[in-house]
Amino acid sequence: MTKPFIIFAVVSLLGGCVGYPRLLNYPVDPGGRSLNSLGSELNPQVSKRYVVFTTDRRGSQDVYMFDRLTNNLVDLPGLNSFDTIASHPSVAENGRYIVLCANRQGRSGIFLYDRETRQLRNLTANLQAEVRNPTISADGSRIAFESSVNGQWDILVYNRSGQPLNIPQEPR
Repeated sequence: MTKPFIIFAVVSLLGGCVGYPRLLNYPVDPGGRSLNSLGSELNPQVSKRYVVFTTDRRGSQDVYMFDRLTNNLVDLPGLNSFDTIASHPSVAENGRYIVLCANRQGRSGIFLYDRETRQLRNLTANLQAEVRNPTISADGSRIAFESSVNGQWDILVYNRSGQPLNIPQEPR
């Protein structure tokens, strides 16, 4: 092997490490004002600028949003409450809508939070089934989640208003 070949090989290998994906390290903030804290951070979901996740840093399992551009937590007034266990949040690309699964008084539901209006709405209040693992489309118009409505786990798709969308059952 010649020296120029070895240099070319090393540069090629190292040059391939600079693009996507990147490893970002957010240090632990003992005060709980950053992405990582002394508590547990679970179920992260990234949508361009924002990361949503659940954490128990305040003593209850709540949803938090982190802005990767400003490196700060985003205030979410009206979203979290002490009588609710939140899990599996998902955020629309622009950060306006957050969908999550929450358990209140022993009953699970899929909730949609609107950051502009600061309103939290149960999309599945009339659905007599267990629900889990919601996700929201990039534009925030559709929410998909798992439901046990037929006695087995199926996927349902709703719009932001909480109305089921007519998705064909058989592939065409």
